Amino acid sequence: MVSPTAVYALLMLAAPLVTIIAYSFFKDGYLTVIHEFTLENYIDTWGDPVFRSIMLRSLMISGLVTLVTVLLAFPIAYYVSFHVSSSMKARWLFLITIPFWTSYLIRVFLWKVILGYNGVINSGLKALGIIEQPLTFILYNVNSIVLTLAHAYAPFAILPIFVALEKIDRSLLEAGLDLGESKFRTFCRVTLPLAMPGVVASVLIVFIPTIGDYVTPQLIGGGKIPMIANVIQARMLDLDNKPMGSAVAVSAMVLVTIISLIFLFLNRRFLRGQK
Repeated sequence: MVSPTAVYALLMLAAPLVTIIAYSFFKDGYLTVIHEFTLENYIDTWGDPVFRSIMLRSLMISGLVTLVTVLLAFPIAYYVSFHVSSSMKARWLFLITIPFWTSYLIRVFLWKVILGYNGVINSGLKALGIIEQPLTFILYNVNSIVLTLAHAYAPFAILPIFVALEKIDRSLLEAGLDLGESKFRTFCRVTLPLAMPGVVASVLIVFIPTIGDYVTPQLIGGGKIPMIANVIQARMLDLDNKPMGSAVAVSAMVLVTIISLIFLFLNRRFLRGQK
């Protein structure tokens, strides 16, 4: 019974990953790949200051997106879980998932329309007489990229936190209040630790894919603020250097894996300290 799923995972996940890793150790020839083992791709990648700079920028932007998204998602998930009646929770979750109804690319274009030189924000401010000239700093910068990505990944952050909050036994919160703890202390010592699995899931769900986002930096950043996915695309397609592009992709993947494992380790230490 597991065979169809296993075959699908092998073909769609394992095979492309193995191919990329293998290509990263091959040499690049003119319009072809030379199947000879080499470490030059990794040496050139990590020795390139442009790669290091863009990788750090990608980590910074992805970390900022994750922070903003989770901080905004937690109050929403908390409100739906603790303050919305059981009969209305399904409706709220339905509204939260509405952004999934449209293509991710369309949502990015809509943010470009909203933030553009003659977009909704500038047109509205000019109509109200607040500004005379359109604002130029709300598009094609890091802030606009963070805003767009935070909106795109908000449902991914809300739902895991909501599920974790729903699993909390409400009698534990009542016990904390009966023992003389304030609502804030009860939240910090009971609710938040018990909700951490959902928070951790949200952080990883947002952090990992936003590092590899290609569309938003290209459209919202105007191509002026490339992230690591844009570098991979340039190596793979523009320069037609698949081994180098594969080395960049594998390097980024390994780095993100290490950061994610460190985060999980620190979170586990935090939960042990709470106990």
